[in-house]
Amino acid sequence: MVERMWPPAARSVGRARRFLAGHLSAWGLPHLTDTAELIVSELVTNAVTHAQPPYGHLVATRLERLECGVRIEVHDWSGSRPELREASVDEESGRGLGLVDALTGGLWGVSDRNGLGKMVWACVGCDTGDRTTAVSR
Repeated sequence: MVERMWPPAARSVGRARRFLAGHLSAWGLPHLTDTAELIVSELVTNAVTHAQPPYGHLVATRLERLECGVRIEVHDWSGSRPELREASVDEESGRGLGLVDALTGGLWGVSDRNGLGKMVWACVGCDTGDRTTAVSR
């Protein structure tokens, strides 16, 4: 498992993607890179966008190698929990978690953290048969 802290800024999204890609390569999982980069981009973007002051503390990414793939976690200090919703055709945002849901086969969620904030997690490379392993972290 590896973890990295990021400032709550837009530049952190690209840095988190590169951090993830490097570890996927080192773990022998380069075939998951494209999908995992989309997911980490969405989750880190949400964290830096919605966890602004008074929640402007660092955002953390935690990556865990699983037998079936990788678990991506993004931790922030905001108590606001993201919800999967269907955006109307006129809306310019609101489709990201739908993308995460589709790319993970529903293997994602939101959990409380110790102290303030939340953790949003997603598993890449796993199928629904791996749900117990992926969720019980």
